[in-house]
Amino acid sequence: MPSLDFFFVISIFIFFLGLIFGSFLNCLIWRLYKGETVLGRSYCPKCKKEIKWFDNIPVVSFFVLKKKCRFCNKKISWQYPLVEIITGLLFFLAFYFNFINDFSIIKLLLNLILILILIIVFVFDWRWFLIPVQVLLVGGLLALVLNLFLGFSIYQIFFSMLIGAGFFALQYIITRGRGIGEGDIWLGGFLGIAFPVLSQIIALIFLTYIIGGVVATILLLLGLKKMGSKLPLGIFLSTSALIILFFGESIVNWYLGLIF
Repeated sequence: MPSLDFFFVISIFIFFLGLIFGSFLNCLIWRLYKGETVLGRSYCPKCKKEIKWFDNIPVVSFFVLKKKCRFCNKKISWQYPLVEIITGLLFFLAFYFNFINDFSIIKLLLNLILILILIIVFVFDWRWFLIPVQVLLVGGLLALVLNLFLGFSIYQIFFSMLIGAGFFALQYIITRGRGIGEGDIWLGGFLGIAFPVLSQIIALIFLTYIIGGVVATILLLLGLKKMGSKLPLGIFLSTSALIILFFGESIVNWYLGLIF
């Protein structure tokens, strides 16, 4: 296991790396939604003015500018600093859990990629009830390669992918597309590739509906939603996947303990 000095130095580095990637995710999410190239300088989505580098410092610039664009004075969404901070924290957690277990660069890289993909899916589905399939395809390919390096067989990965995609495809067919969207099927397949352990993908699905049910009940009681209102399943799948990523073994053991 690496030394504690290594842990503290890398922890700080990886947290700030997460902030930077979070800033990039904000830009990527908007450009994917608008169908624009990911290349080129960042710009204000309201006045289209290019953002200077000193106005694009993660978290800091949001507060220095007093939550407003320097040029048009329009409000900047809280999404920007929240995504940056959450990405930084999740990057740190990924490193921490990798550090206290058998340290593996490949496992850490896989976890960081999963975090990035899941944040994109969460924000996309939260804001627009859409799931960016192109991101899942790229992420799925990377997860496949890295899991092969980690020792999983192609058959394990393929079977888990079928379970993930098949479960939501069956639900899509039964409800004739009213319960979930096609994007959720792609997301289920991606998560199957990312978590090629049968008990984990089953626990993930189980946890998704628990979280979704609790949130739906709270929204109904508060009068924020009505019976039959649509909720974006992708945000619950993403949240459950992050929980499984960090606490999967404990959750699986607890779940199996309930059954047996």
